[in-house]
Order: sequence, then C-alpha cells, then structure tokens
Amino acid sequence: MFKKTMKMMTVVFASSMLLTSCYSYTSVVGEGAKGNAQTTAWNHYVVYGLAPVGVSDSKEMAKGATDYNVTTRQTFVNGLVAALTFGIYTPTTTTVTR
Repeated sequence: MFKKTMKMMTVVFASSMLLTSCYSYTSVVGEGAKGNAQTTAWNHYVVYGLAPVGVSDSKEMAKGATDYNVTTRQTFVNGLVAALTFGIYTPTTTTVTR
C-alpha cells in the first residue's frame, strides 16, 4: 500500500512539474507600440512574489512615449532562479515596446 501511494505521489509531482508554464501579460498604453524599440528590466520579489523589493517603472522605461506596450512575464531564467532559491527570490521581466 505504501509503495503504491509513493508511486502515485511521484507521478503527480512529476506531472505537475511538467505542466507548469511561464505566465505573461501585456498592457497597451495609448494606441500601442508604433515601432519595435524595446527596453527590458527585471522586477525583484521575495516570498514567492508576494513582497516587491524593486519593481521597474514602465513610464520611465517608455522614455516619454505616449503610445507603448508593457509586457511582464516570467521567463525560463526567472523561473530557474526562483526554483534555485526555493521561491525566496522570485524575479519577473518587464519589456516596454515603443
């Protein structure tokens, strides 16, 4: 009985790790990006992303543009860093396209 339970828990754990994905969301400011100039910065969070330590300012990253897109996502590298620190440090990446 114990072996069967452990095997099932191992399968569930492995499946959950394989089915994870990196999240992404995009905000359109004004009429959206007119070109393809991009500025990228990391956002710094701790405790599984619950407490912000240093978050980028999208208006500052837009460099005065009134029409731009803001995309915030957790890249593979961000997820790897979060996994290596067991979620204590959880970064995301913000990209502003103007």
